[in-house]
Amino acid sequence: MRASGERWRAPYATDPARTRGRLIAEAASPTRSDFQRDRDRIIHSTAFRRLKHKTQVFVHHEGDHYRTRLTHTLEVSQIGRALARALGLDEDLAEALALSHDLGHTCFGHTGEDALDACMAAHGGFDHNAQALRIVTRLERRYAGFDGLNLAWDTLEGLVKHNGPLLTADGQPTPRYAARGIPAAILEYDALNPLDLRSQAGPEAQAAALADDIAYAAHDLDDGLRAGLFDIPELRAVPFLAELLDEIDRLHPGLEESRKIHELARRVITRFVEDVIGEGGRRIGALAPRSVEDVRRADNPVIAFSPAIAAADADIMRFLWARMYRHPGVVAVRKKAEAIVNDLFAAFTADPSRMPEEWSAGLGGAPQARIARRAADYIAGMTDTYAVLAHRKLYDATPDLHWDLPSRGLPLAEP
Repeated sequence: MRASGERWRAPYATDPARTRGRLIAEAASPTRSDFQRDRDRIIHSTAFRRLKHKTQVFVHHEGDHYRTRLTHTLEVSQIGRALARALGLDEDLAEALALSHDLGHTCFGHTGEDALDACMAAHGGFDHNAQALRIVTRLERRYAGFDGLNLAWDTLEGLVKHNGPLLTADGQPTPRYAARGIPAAILEYDALNPLDLRSQAGPEAQAAALADDIAYAAHDLDDGLRAGLFDIPELRAVPFLAELLDEIDRLHPGLEESRKIHELARRVITRFVEDVIGEGGRRIGALAPRSVEDVRRADNPVIAFSPAIAAADADIMRFLWARMYRHPGVVAVRKKAEAIVNDLFAAFTADPSRMPEEWSAGLGGAPQARIARRAADYIAGMTDTYAVLAHRKLYDATPDLHWDLPSRGLPLAEP
């Protein structure tokens, strides 16, 4: 491992010069690697721009300074790059995976996904990871020579498998997919361009997944505190956070609350990032991988939290689940957002012509499953704002998603 800013690539990193290529062959770029091109295509995609107005936790109009899917994605990207650089991975691939990991999320955050999943129960369900794959392989329509973004195999593999293998060694769905099976979109693409669903993802995808976890833990604490959903003293119920707060009080006695919140968030990120670098170094040293394929064939991820930090992360998420994600105000808005998604799905599947022509084309006399999937694709691509406006066009009354956050008047960002 190198502590300096010098870029390097370890032998177990994914080498862009040895990528497995693209589904549709393209001439190499004289100025960019394949992974740099993938990153750039993701940033310029329509789905990426829409993340600006998609919910992270709070809906779009509850405050300009709360995190959206876009700001969360940028934070994940920064952490992912830091991990990749420290561990000798390909930074461009790690960045591309971090920037694409939330492309498949719907309007209204996990509420929208849960609602669409229920609506699609008879037609294979809805999974945001599978939806991200549909976006980058089919739904984006920007290029003259192909649908989607025609990303490199290594990027697609990392996008699908960043949370681990989808199949066991004997070909059965892993626990995450055991009850419902692997989403059809993933299986369909895998049949066309096999993604090795039984193996671990490459190390860059593993780093991006950990970066996502780190960003969630730190920044949802930040948003929840600034929104007034819980107070700093309540965080002392989490031993890891209590230690950090003691350190802040010792080094900066009497610090104003808004600065203390920031100091806490940055310490969570620093401790978690340093832990991943240390634990990753130990696992890599034990495995001694000589290529990225050695990483893929390993029994366990090589980029991971230590047991102690994994436990701290779980404690933080349990706290956030009880005090933020299940806060009565958040739950009340979630129910209203769910009603909007349900109404839109019912309207579009009953009469596909209510969708724009590019979405309704070819659905006359189509099987209900095809109509339902098209409606789900359309709704999933909506921003929070667009979904509300679409509902107002179709229905006489639209649920009001506003609610008064119990904010303590803390500044949410620099002026």
